Amino acid sequence: MRSVYAASQDPEDPLSGLAIGEIEPEVPDDWVWVKVRAASLNHHDLWSLRGVGLPADRLPMVLGTDAAGIAPDGSEVLVHGVISSRGWQGDETLDPRRTLLSELHPGTLAERVAVPAANLVPKPVGLSFAEAACLPTAYLTAYRLLFDAAEVRPGQRVLVQGAGGGVSTAAVLLARAAGLHVTVTSRSEAKLERALAIGAHDAVSSGTRIAPVDAVIETVGEATWSHSLRSLRPGGVVAVAGATSGPAPSADLNRMFFRSLRVVGSTMGTRAELALVGEMLTAAGIAPVIDQTLDLGSDDDVRAAFARLLAGESFGKIVLTTKGTST
Repeated sequence: MRSVYAASQDPEDPLSGLAIGEIEPEVPDDWVWVKVRAASLNHHDLWSLRGVGLPADRLPMVLGTDAAGIAPDGSEVLVHGVISSRGWQGDETLDPRRTLLSELHPGTLAERVAVPAANLVPKPVGLSFAEAACLPTAYLTAYRLLFDAAEVRPGQRVLVQGAGGGVSTAAVLLARAAGLHVTVTSRSEAKLERALAIGAHDAVSSGTRIAPVDAVIETVGEATWSHSLRSLRPGGVVAVAGATSGPAPSADLNRMFFRSLRVVGSTMGTRAELALVGEMLTAAGIAPVIDQTLDLGSDDDVRAAFARLLAGESFGKIVLTTKGTST
């Protein structure tokens, strides 16, 4: 089947290992095949091409963690990309042997993807396939950061670092829908303006001093970490799900203990939470922000999508759809 995959890896030039072609992957016999109608890109795909989290001995590996498509019974579904080990019970993100699609098993950037039947979630009513394909990583991660890791409540103040990214954009939408006061940062004036347009109350240049917040949604890492800690009220929390600018900032322990700050890590979310994300969007009458929708069947479109993601030019999600899919 036609697939987008990592054929080789290069930390400095990740797109050099991006390949498009025919692959027939091996998958467990008891998994089900989903016909992919739309799949969105994530920085996870770039990390795989850099050799982070994907051992070279697993190449070639079909990329992609997110998809919406058609199940064997004809129903429209989301694919939950967190794969727990056989026999695991409870929160799958806590399984020490859990993986994401495209780490051990073939991912979603293909004509079809195989997953355990339990990993299918009904596609939210009212969302297109392209919109629905944005949910399984970015929107699920943002939901868990806000309402599980940070435990924010309506009326509180939240800072979202790095306007434009998939998780940060999702966090702005979900936080505003939940009745939170939302401040977002960026180095780009254009992205700040777009953040205001999708619901942020305040949009400021990275590092700008702001009124203390109850929680920070942090996916940037070293470049914003000091600002995140300085922006918290005493007793506030930083909810962390990424470190795109580097994983080892100063812990600033004096500030941490003196102001009773908390740092909580979070990775993806559960199948049940993914269903709740869809229900929340439907109830709030909002849809994911899509930067571009391109053709999964076009080599040029696929490469353009990855290049845009790597350049950091996108605002919202980049989605690849299969031929004939209604967006």
